[in-house]
Amino acid sequence: MSRTPRMLAGLVTGSALLAAAACGSTSGSTQSSSQSPSGPDGKPAVVAAIYPLQWLTEQVGGSDAAVSVLTAPGVEPHDLEIGAQQMAQLQDAALTVYIKGVQPAVDEAVTPETSFDAATAVTTLPAGEDPHEEEGQAHEGEEAHADEEGASYDPHIWLDPTRLATVATKLGERLAAADPAHAQGYKDRATRTASALTALDQEFAKGLATCTTRTMVTAHAAFGYLADRYKLQQVGITLDPEQEPSPARVAEVAAIAKNAKVTTIFTETLVSPKVAEVLAQEVGAKTAVLDPLESKPSGDYLSAMRDNLKSLQTALGCTA
Repeated sequence: MSRTPRMLAGLVTGSALLAAAACGSTSGSTQSSSQSPSGPDGKPAVVAAIYPLQWLTEQVGGSDAAVSVLTAPGVEPHDLEIGAQQMAQLQDAALTVYIKGVQPAVDEAVTPETSFDAATAVTTLPAGEDPHEEEGQAHEGEEAHADEEGASYDPHIWLDPTRLATVATKLGERLAAADPAHAQGYKDRATRTASALTALDQEFAKGLATCTTRTMVTAHAAFGYLADRYKLQQVGITLDPEQEPSPARVAEVAAIAKNAKVTTIFTETLVSPKVAEVLAQEVGAKTAVLDPLESKPSGDYLSAMRDNLKSLQTALGCTA
């Protein structure tokens, strides 16, 4: 599955920074050169690193905050480049909302006083946890992310609505602290957002309660939190979507899929479906999209998650 290589451009200094400013670099950002990083109408500027956090921050921030996103639609998050404008955007923000380990360039640029690592609000899972593996064993090309204790973890926390609801509550507290004049508004919207995510969780729990199979084969192991929450078994073809899986791994996944009578191999947005299509042909399955929501979908977070639920119900033979 080919992607462009990761571009770790967080270390922008001296003449390189000035050159980027002169060129008006905007790579990977939706911030325009005429837009003040302080936000319009004197509202506190809040920067979200990736789409799921943008959606959440807009829900909680409402009309009291000026929310922008670092990663433009269609840009793979790992490929984000931070130029002069993005650096200014981060430095002048009242709060930056990110997940440590997703974008090393952002990790390098944020400061603890004005940033909120959403992963610190929830219990995380090990990177690419797979019940078919022995303890301590990892796939070739594993993409792990280090938390504050140095342990590897899966950063895709937004794919569990209950975890994202917890993040919403904490985000409301952080925004209230950053902008005390509108504290109650942030907290009220955080409560409403958490309620909407709880309702989404109930839809998933009901929709995936009774299924013919509980094994889902995915292009890469991005759905560990969803699988953990709804008692599914995720089998990712690869843990790192930038690397081709080994022939041994493809054969291993094919054997698992056949044994579990899997009828669908899931592809995803931003990733080439080539390997998944080859695997589907080998096991006599079809392909369908399961969106990890690393980039803005055609609708919003809630509608995209409900589309994912429908795809899962069809693929797993679920009866609600």
